[in-house]
Amino acid sequence: MSVLRLDCTKCDRTYAPGAVWNLCTACQAPLFARYDLERAARTLRKEALPTRERSMWRYHEVLPLEDPAHRLSLGEGFTPLLPAPRLGEWLGLKRVLVKDESGNPTGSFKARGLSAAVSMAKALGAKAVCLPSAGNAGSALAAYAARGGMEAHVFVPKDIASLFLMETRAYGAHVETVEGLISDAGRVCAGLAKEHGWYECATLKEPYRVEGKKTMGYELAEQLGWTLPDVILYPTGGGTGLIGMWKAFEEMEALGLIGAKRPRMVAVQAEGCAPIVKAHAEGRPDAPMWQGATTHAHGLRVPKALGDFLILRAVKDSHGTAVSVTEEEIVQGTKDIASAEGLFVAPEGGACVAALKKLHAAGDVTPDESVVVFNTGTGFKYVENMAPLW
Repeated sequence: MSVLRLDCTKCDRTYAPGAVWNLCTACQAPLFARYDLERAARTLRKEALPTRERSMWRYHEVLPLEDPAHRLSLGEGFTPLLPAPRLGEWLGLKRVLVKDESGNPTGSFKARGLSAAVSMAKALGAKAVCLPSAGNAGSALAAYAARGGMEAHVFVPKDIASLFLMETRAYGAHVETVEGLISDAGRVCAGLAKEHGWYECATLKEPYRVEGKKTMGYELAEQLGWTLPDVILYPTGGGTGLIGMWKAFEEMEALGLIGAKRPRMVAVQAEGCAPIVKAHAEGRPDAPMWQGATTHAHGLRVPKALGDFLILRAVKDSHGTAVSVTEEEIVQGTKDIASAEGLFVAPEGGACVAALKKLHAAGDVTPDESVVVFNTGTGFKYVENMAPLW
């Protein structure tokens, strides 16, 4: 195991990495894995990377499992960073790029985090894993559990699209539908995990899922010649990817791979569920529970993120912002990028396109700035949910 220790993200507690840990036992905050970056810098060098495997495990020095035999991999990561010149021209921006996560195993960015989390669960002796999901995380958990010969339990809201249920069950997972939102599914999952001793892979409730997600930050830097864009737009529900990338940038600077410059981080949410947007506008360090959460972009329908304070901290420290968009704008955003660039994105990706349009119109993104828009998954999984709005 390459992890030196686990640090609480709120208090000064630290934990040894060789056991199963969830949240900090003192303050119930998420834990971050810390590495010997001085040692990692000896081999994680720019000139060494071109010959490595084209997956997220190319950055193995800063991932939790050193032994390749212990990794449960389906080839996740190293997704394309695509120039979007027609979209940029339409918006009046000179350099827009799309980090397209739809080509990951199981069709979304969730593969990164669950590859790391389920690999670590197995390495730590777990026989069964579980999480609540809006769709993509459940299918990813199930796929990696199948890869590792483990039992998987997935808890989803009852209005989930049937394709997600079919896919997740196809991998052999036990799927339970729950009345309400992902927060309600999370409560059921947590209770049964404690009762049965399952390894809980819910967002930020264990230290390793964020480690897989952070590789998006490493890839961005490598694909841009070890520079970073001026602005990153990221669809934010639980926000693990945004939090992970911010962690990655800190690590990369310590490794000597990049300098001190950081992108402005933009958290994109739906108007029907925008706790981060509201908290940022009010200058709060955390985000209260959003009441009556609703959006067809189910990955954004997270009324209370466990890592809300980490999302808000990254947005503030980067001089970024948080933006909400309507359901109509989300649909139009998916249509705009499809017709301009040939990408059929998830509604969460469409939300980022709509948010970029708003930011440019307000003068918050200027024509000469480089912008990366994240599309977190394939649009094909959402046809059932989005068709009524189309």
